[in-house]
Amino acid sequence: MKIRAVKVIVTCPGRNFVSVKIETDEGIYGVGDATLNGRELAVASYIQDHMIPCLIGRDASQIEDIWQFFYRGAYWRRGSVKMTAIAAIDMALWDIKAKAANMPLYQLLGGKSRHGVLVYGHANGKDLAETVDEVGRYIDLGYKAIRAQSGIPGLAGTYGVSKDKAFYEPADADLPSENIWSTSKYLNFLPTLFSALRSTYGNEPQLLHDVHHRLTPIEAARLGKDLEPYHLFWLEDAVPAELQEGFRLIRQHTITPLAVGEVFSSIFDCQQLITEQLIDYIRTTIVHAGGISHLRKVAALAEIYHIKTGFHGATDLSPITMGCALHFDTWVSNFGIQEYMPHTEQTNEVFPHDYHFAHGYLMIGDKPGHGTDINEALAAKYPYQRAYLPINRLEDGSMFNW
Repeated sequence: MKIRAVKVIVTCPGRNFVSVKIETDEGIYGVGDATLNGRELAVASYIQDHMIPCLIGRDASQIEDIWQFFYRGAYWRRGSVKMTAIAAIDMALWDIKAKAANMPLYQLLGGKSRHGVLVYGHANGKDLAETVDEVGRYIDLGYKAIRAQSGIPGLAGTYGVSKDKAFYEPADADLPSENIWSTSKYLNFLPTLFSALRSTYGNEPQLLHDVHHRLTPIEAARLGKDLEPYHLFWLEDAVPAELQEGFRLIRQHTITPLAVGEVFSSIFDCQQLITEQLIDYIRTTIVHAGGISHLRKVAALAEIYHIKTGFHGATDLSPITMGCALHFDTWVSNFGIQEYMPHTEQTNEVFPHDYHFAHGYLMIGDKPGHGTDINEALAAKYPYQRAYLPINRLEDGSMFNW
């Protein structure tokens, strides 16, 4: 089964997505996601200019060999652009292989380990009262796990808080917008938020929070310890994780579970975190860490060290990645939870899929492949629109982590 054509499709049904479609000489095609938020065209060019010429004529069934060809063959390894491009090809090839076998992807991986995939939703508000109300709304919608983000007293805005409660899109401007940050205001406020949530809703809902890489290890240790009475499901991205050993200090001071990894591009970005058991959940994504082939290796390493998966699932990845992630989640033995932000109606029309939400879980269908497709004619009606993620500054004007 030879690859006869490859397309890169860039579309913007409310936000930018990059997709790959691989066609074979047997009439079977597969699709993959290549979206890298704020740098979409860099990945599109990498695939178009450097990968497609090497794909034509190759055997589409040789997924591992093609993966290694693009990872090792370029000499320059890893990196978000390259690994996102490889992931897109990998997703499309697994889609083809599962379709050729006439089975859903989870069966090809090894079959179901669970009937549904536990997901968490995003509740956010401009202040404490509104956030408490939003968590209640998500409980009413059937969510069993909810991430809570709130505006912070004294700051005009912060990550995770949106005017549109249904669809949060941080890439909000033609050029980067600027936010102002204060770590002290944040650390003083956050325990109050989770105290209010537990007082209102009790111990039943699973509560999560995303720090978004904004603390030092000792600050994260303080926060984790302050939040222990409210038994969070996890504290996400507490510190920038380039220095993996920074998590040692956090571990010394708190038993609050830790999650990290959505910005990782390979197993080497989390090797120390996993082997030293410095985290509890690994959040690497199929779209940014080399696809299904590479994530299988990450999950296998994590399983040895009692670490579970908790894949990133915001709307900066397309339904193609979500479909692949759900098949992976359904199969993998050390599954923990899956982030889930519903896409807009426009996006769902461009990317028809067979997964659906029910009673706190995402359920996958049994179509051959990963169950997600792209409507090329409709995608063409939504041209690319440049959009950047915001940047963060401290109150004195210094650049900081967004």
